[in-house]
Amino acid sequence: MIWIDSHCHLDAAEFGPIPAGLRLRALAAERGVAVCVLPAVQVANFEAVRAIAHATGDGYALGIHPLYVPQAQDTDGATLDAALKGLKQDQHLVAVGEIGLDFFVPELCTAPLRELQERFYRTQLALAQKHDLPVILHVRRSADRLLKHLREASFSHGGIAHAFNGSEQQAKAFLDRGFKLGFGGALTFERALLLRRLAASLPLDSIVLETDAPDMPPHWLYVTAQQRALGQPQGLNSPCELPRIGAVLAGLRCMDVAELAHATTANALAALPRLKALLDAKSAVQSLAGSKPVAL
Repeated sequence: MIWIDSHCHLDAAEFGPIPAGLRLRALAAERGVAVCVLPAVQVANFEAVRAIAHATGDGYALGIHPLYVPQAQDTDGATLDAALKGLKQDQHLVAVGEIGLDFFVPELCTAPLRELQERFYRTQLALAQKHDLPVILHVRRSADRLLKHLREASFSHGGIAHAFNGSEQQAKAFLDRGFKLGFGGALTFERALLLRRLAASLPLDSIVLETDAPDMPPHWLYVTAQQRALGQPQGLNSPCELPRIGAVLAGLRCMDVAELAHATTANALAALPRLKALLDAKSAVQSLAGSKPVAL
């Protein structure tokens, strides 16, 4: 089985030194996670995600995350534009992201930060359109507003609505605009009834899998605030968990795990077309190596 983790942050501090992150990536590869996508969150980590993606044969995306808009500079849009232009021929660059809107954090919901978020979002949609790239969207209590800007911008390159947790109607609106919907560790919690019902009922060709590592841990890694207060560390989410998350989703949909892996991999390639060359390159290397997992 081949899996694609369509959203993980291997450059995050929780993974420690880069070699430790690379070892985790190698373990994930042994479990069938062939390709990962590493979205940037601010200008300061553009180079980090690019370097890791090149080291592991993965994809990366460049963008300014809404949670990082408060410290962003007015010149960051121009910096992103220049980076996308300069890296146009880099096959590892697969999208503009992580971009979007976050209306969960209270201070981001009121002026001036709400307006600043929307300005950065519109700017980055325009840059994705200019450079012929899909987008990876941060969607947290903001689906309707994200869709409004997509319509107004006549954005036509699609992408992924990451960590989707909206309504069936909002899901359909994203699908109608050519997006796939990202699901990860949150669907492994039995109490997430609405999310699990949605993930089980959506068309199979609408779903991609993700870990959002090190965030969004599945239930088997989750540690409550009370447990953390007593000194128990949170389990480290990583791309290694993706096959097990996939197995949970397959169970919810009453389907074979291998069939789900095949479908979600195809969906990720459709959402982020540049991933295909990366997957083909890894398959060729594995073929030369006698179909053994390739050490990253």
